[in-house]
Amino acid sequence: MRIGSFSYPLPANEPVLGYASMSAEKIALKKTIAELKSVEIDVPMYIGNKEVRTNKKMVMHPPHEIKHTLGYFHAGNDKHVQQAIEAALTAKESWSNMSWENRAGIFLKTADLLATKYRTYINGATMLGQSKNVMQAELDSACELIDFLRFNVHYLSEIYKQQPISGAGMHNRLEWRPLEGFVLAVTPFNFTAIGGNLPTSAAMCGNVVVWKPANTQVYSAQMFMRILKEAGLPDGVINLIYVDGPTIGKVCFSHKDFAGVHFTGSTGVFNSMWETIGKNMHLYKSYPRIVGETGGKDFVIAHKSADADVVATALLRGAFEFQGQKCSAASRAYIPSNIANQVKKKLIAGVNSMKMGSTEDFSNFINAVIDEKSFDKIKSYIEKAKRSKNASILVGGECSKKEGYFIQPTIIETTDPKYTTMCEEIFGPVLTIYVYPANDFEATLALVDSTSAYALTGAVISTDRYAVELATNKLRNAAGNFYINDKPTGAVVGQQPFGGARASGTNDKAGSALNLYRWLSARTIKETFNPPTDYRYAFLGEA
Repeated sequence: MRIGSFSYPLPANEPVLGYASMSAEKIALKKTIAELKSVEIDVPMYIGNKEVRTNKKMVMHPPHEIKHTLGYFHAGNDKHVQQAIEAALTAKESWSNMSWENRAGIFLKTADLLATKYRTYINGATMLGQSKNVMQAELDSACELIDFLRFNVHYLSEIYKQQPISGAGMHNRLEWRPLEGFVLAVTPFNFTAIGGNLPTSAAMCGNVVVWKPANTQVYSAQMFMRILKEAGLPDGVINLIYVDGPTIGKVCFSHKDFAGVHFTGSTGVFNSMWETIGKNMHLYKSYPRIVGETGGKDFVIAHKSADADVVATALLRGAFEFQGQKCSAASRAYIPSNIANQVKKKLIAGVNSMKMGSTEDFSNFINAVIDEKSFDKIKSYIEKAKRSKNASILVGGECSKKEGYFIQPTIIETTDPKYTTMCEEIFGPVLTIYVYPANDFEATLALVDSTSAYALTGAVISTDRYAVELATNKLRNAAGNFYINDKPTGAVVGQQPFGGARASGTNDKAGSALNLYRWLSARTIKETFNPPTDYRYAFLGEA
């Protein structure tokens, strides 16, 4: 018999290590990277209690060192998706009935393992597999993932405390159930933390999960899965499989026990998912939860009162950290004419000072883009800009895939505020700037709001408080995460819950209680202590 209510206070954000020269953490991380590179690993799928290997092995290379082999993973097919669903449903009853404190303990232990024993391994895997420099890896695969786990435990414990009032002679209570069926988690390459959060946030609520990461994130995904298992996650609760998108969709979206999808990826794929789920509604036991964070065409607008140094720094960091491969990356900027020359000069100097190369050289600010497909797409936008009469390359524009998928940070200046690279998501180190008449701030705000279908992140930079308030109001629906005098990237769990609307997703705010509600189904239970024994009410008497 369990007696007691267990408290999980609001945690502090995981401290960010600095990796200064000769620091203990830098020495340890370099040693781990060398260890990881010294072996070629064989990565199975994790389905139920089995490590599943197939005859289809896919090679993993660091994007910045394509001649080196990190190992191989075993790709699956529709049979493995079905096996993963069956394993999840087999585990469902025991997992959903496990006490909250024991479920919570698994994820809190996972966080502690990440913060200590496996910090260098999860960071090293992210640096090698996704070509993130040390700071971007530390912020993502260590700190943010740890924060997701710890804060979600706290938020869920607070949700569980929410109970209704009771009238005289009765007692009401609210039961927070997991969804009926399994949840599909589809995760992207660009954040190890997202790869970890999408399956664990649903599992934490008592759900069972089929997890499909991007092929280009398998190297760090399998590392996290091994840590989860060491922390005590039971077999079948999260099943990690490597299949293509159409295959996972065909099997999962036609299964009667499909209960929801937790997705981060492209808007086009998410729209296709939504359409398929809608057409298959007659197959399901219940209405599936559809949660997605998709693309962005994120903006920075500077006011004529803005400090040129602040604007340039926000753009250099916001556009080019992790090679612009963030959904939140600054990719279009509106600069007032009175400070445009200053800002452009600082941007050119900044880009020219950035070192580019392997993640193993910690002095490199820029590393490689994720794969050849991405490289070719980004390069095509740059080449079109070079030929356009409405655009010119302000700085950068060089591309090479001889040793890795390297694209020099590139800034395009356009005279057309609706030029292609001001409107379309590129997902690479390309920033387009448009210079507007300094006194046309309000009209430019309308331009910002109407240019893109996306509404993920955005920023205003100004020392004029009236301008800040005007931008905040006029751009109310243009960004789910809005920044004042800062870059539009770097949301922190517990501080800036992340997500956008319009074509950027369902705005269910990962890293907050709002997201967890989506993986719960409430049941109200009313108990009457002295139930009536006659159907007649007093008003029926006429005497």
